[in-house]
Amino acid sequence: MDLDTDDVGVTNRARSLSATPPPAKKARLADEDDDGHGAVAGPSSAPSTAKGGSSNQAQKGKGKKRKIRRPPPPEPGSSEDVILRDVIDLLGGEEAVKKLKAEGKDWESPLEKFQILEVVVDELSSNGEAIARVPLTISPNPWAILVPFALPGETVRVRVYANVRLHSLADLVEVVKPNEAMRDDNLVRCRYFGTCAGCQYQMLSYDTQLQLKQRVVEKAYKNFSGLPPSLVPPILPTIASPKTYGYRTKITPHFDLPPVARRKDSDDPNKLPIGFGEKGRRKVMDIEECVIATPVLNQALPGIRENVRNKLHTYKRGATLLLRDSFKRPDNDESSAVPADTNSDAPPQADSEVPADAISVKPPTATTSEQDGEAHVCITDYKATVREHVGNTRFEFPAGSFFQNNNSVLSPLVEYVRDAIFTAATPSPSTPSSLTHLVDTYCGSGLFAISLAPHFEHVAGVEISQESIASAKHNAELNSLPPPPSASPTPAIQTKTLTFLAGKSETIFSSVSHFPSQNTVIIIDPPRKGCDKLFLQQLVAFKPAKLVYVSCNVHTQARDLGMLAELMKDVGEGKETYVIESLRGFDLFPQTAHVESVAVLKLAQSDA
Repeated sequence: MDLDTDDVGVTNRARSLSATPPPAKKARLADEDDDGHGAVAGPSSAPSTAKGGSSNQAQKGKGKKRKIRRPPPPEPGSSEDVILRDVIDLLGGEEAVKKLKAEGKDWESPLEKFQILEVVVDELSSNGEAIARVPLTISPNPWAILVPFALPGETVRVRVYANVRLHSLADLVEVVKPNEAMRDDNLVRCRYFGTCAGCQYQMLSYDTQLQLKQRVVEKAYKNFSGLPPSLVPPILPTIASPKTYGYRTKITPHFDLPPVARRKDSDDPNKLPIGFGEKGRRKVMDIEECVIATPVLNQALPGIRENVRNKLHTYKRGATLLLRDSFKRPDNDESSAVPADTNSDAPPQADSEVPADAISVKPPTATTSEQDGEAHVCITDYKATVREHVGNTRFEFPAGSFFQNNNSVLSPLVEYVRDAIFTAATPSPSTPSSLTHLVDTYCGSGLFAISLAPHFEHVAGVEISQESIASAKHNAELNSLPPPPSASPTPAIQTKTLTFLAGKSETIFSSVSHFPSQNTVIIIDPPRKGCDKLFLQQLVAFKPAKLVYVSCNVHTQARDLGMLAELMKDVGEGKETYVIESLRGFDLFPQTAHVESVAVLKLAQSDA
């Protein structure tokens, strides 16, 4: 699961097709990732919430109406694509948009830059931003406004700052008439909420957040799968995170370095913002704490910020910092550290979780804090070893590599996947007792392969990153896998082989061709872009008995399962197909709009 888009980054919404930025080249805090996450008011302050109304008369700003720059179409399944689909649905669907396009009006905004107007919010987008239709008194043609930090049914005053295809992007100036059934500003814990691009949902109850995320999964399969409704089961309720604040085990604050700040005699280095992206602006805002980050990270953050400012003259450009929560190594732990390239000062590989401009704060700042009875430290060197526990399973990996950022929900996630594999809700070509082989594609440092190994005889994990494979092999040894025959007198399953292979997932099936497909489960856990057609073609040719698709981007997941259904029509005269047994969201990032999705499929006889 690729969550870089769930880290806060700097956005350039004026040049984007939507208010939610595309997958960033920098790692971000809270898709994400991305994922970015966030809701913002104006560029200078959070919006006010006021009862009562004001004139609906649109106030025109002094800015001149500008021709809209027409970028290429958004990448399918990207944040821009998701927003555009939500906008099209609100404006009346594809037919209404085709009419606008035929008239050359899909890029013709009725609003001027800096124009202020009042609108009533219709709904929330899948990315957590409010969508409202422009009143007919202003425009006879369908046009939408995207504004953060507002809720359905609210009357809000907004200020337009950009126009894109079919909609305008706006800052929230004021909530004129709040949705009191949804909004509770007393729930907000963060002083930066409404300006920082990190969270969207702090003003909502947690139950409401979970319901919204369930709706995101529903819309994704409606808009992106191409599957008839009869083939999509009801979306199950979203699994909650045990922690809703203080859960995030990695943050990546960053800073931009203007020329004057590089000088040794700079007036005041404390003026340099070190933090996360301001919502809707290409600007870093100064952040002293992050309430969704774990306590040890917040404890370490002030010292790291001071360290950077004290050495500001040594930096040639801005950079991204790394703070990662790790269990402290016990004094009696003699296990060796996970292999890492400690001789290189180069930043992490492009496929790692930390961006290419990442720097290590040396010496690494280590702070201990007691959480849940365990000692934690803050790791700031991307080459240092991070230690995590998922249930009774231990994991170690370099701080710059990928691992999920909400430890509290990982045990429920692994248990859910395990139970889904061995649940025989309906007859299938393979009974639960015959599922003896597991292939974990995009395995990372071995989360699923190692956690589920005790339930299979033969397990293989594949990952393109050599560093991650080294971590996975190390973690298998760390957990004594495969166990010796005497490890358990009466094991339900004796794991005989556990293999990790470095290579592209698109070619994984040639390396596991000896696995009997009728006894094999495949876990798919790709990055945000999802699977490519070559991978799905090889998957169809292999025809495993069961599939579990874990996704950090439910929209590309829905697209892939639609493609899978089409590819199955060309195999074996279309006599077999994959039936979706269940679809469910997991909330790995409370207070944000992001939702993970788990789809469970089985091979079955086709009704066609």
